[in-house]
Amino acid sequence: MEAGEHRKPDFLAINPIGKVPAIVEGDFRLWESGAILLYLAEKYGKMPESLEGKSAIVQWVIFANSTLATGLFVESVREQETPKLLTPLNQIFDRQPFLLGDEFTVADVAVGSILAYVPMMLKLDLSEYPAVLNYIKRISERPAFGKTIGKRPA
Repeated sequence: MEAGEHRKPDFLAINPIGKVPAIVEGDFRLWESGAILLYLAEKYGKMPESLEGKSAIVQWVIFANSTLATGLFVESVREQETPKLLTPLNQIFDRQPFLLGDEFTVADVAVGSILAYVPMMLKLDLSEYPAVLNYIKRISERPAFGKTIGKRPA
């Protein structure tokens, strides 16, 4: 991105918006992180079979990429939105290790990645949300996290 590769014609042919991430598989091109997560989960058999189960995961992916990201990373709404977003998440993580229970899902990839950026980029005091902090720690300790987000400078 520093070299501007995402603004060159080859990349714009994949994603005309010029944003990262994007994937290409044969003639298939897909961009937007939530869409990519859902596609990969479906492709590799990591989505529930029921419509209800799939919908719960889609709900969390959309929440992460729109509601949570906007509420935490848009400075003009952050102070008002942070408690509204993190209080219920803290309650969920107080009851269970992951969003949908005991199993890590693509919903946790979406929400966990947004939450993991908070201490890296915003330096917000999250001490009022100990279960969220534990969740971020749990997500951050996953090997795949270390290979991707964990490599980014703090």
